[in-house]
Amino acid sequence: MIGVYRIKAYVIASADGMIADASGVQPASLHFEADQRHFEEGLDQADVVVNGRHSQEGQPNWMSRRRLIVTRQVAGLAADPDNSKARLWNPAGASLEAACAALGLNSGTIAVIGGPQVYTLFLKLGYDCFYLSCAVKVRLPGGLPVFNRETFGGKPQAALAAAGLTARPTLWLDDGLTLTDWERAE
Repeated sequence: MIGVYRIKAYVIASADGMIADASGVQPASLHFEADQRHFEEGLDQADVVVNGRHSQEGQPNWMSRRRLIVTRQVAGLAADPDNSKARLWNPAGASLEAACAALGLNSGTIAVIGGPQVYTLFLKLGYDCFYLSCAVKVRLPGGLPVFNRETFGGKPQAALAAAGLTARPTLWLDDGLTLTDWERAE
């Protein structure tokens, strides 16, 4: 937890730890209905969603969620001109607590949905739970990794373990799709 905030992340990655192909696009091979259901249920329970400028949840109700969009394009915090429920947030210029307060939130659950810079930021801040779905039959050589490549290399499991999270038993959600909950010890 960060103060009074519970931090959860949701990601689907290829077997080699990539969330997108070499062009930065998430391919259809990473789209699974079972993963989408898990993802949507998680976001429905969150008080705020955090994503990068290029990450999108792609759900019909995305405009109804409180949202922090991580960007270096603002000094600290700014209103999102396209969504009254969202704020543009530069972590170098404003704390997470200040960003959440700008959305009227002083406690609750934060859902982190990417991309690599955002996942890496919160890895350093401290996840309570990281839901890692893996498309075990998909490989994306030269793709975009879950975490910042320069800091953590390729395998998200190694980065999560190094950050003090422990893997729970892996579940099969669908043919070729697993889900592992990585949790911080209470």
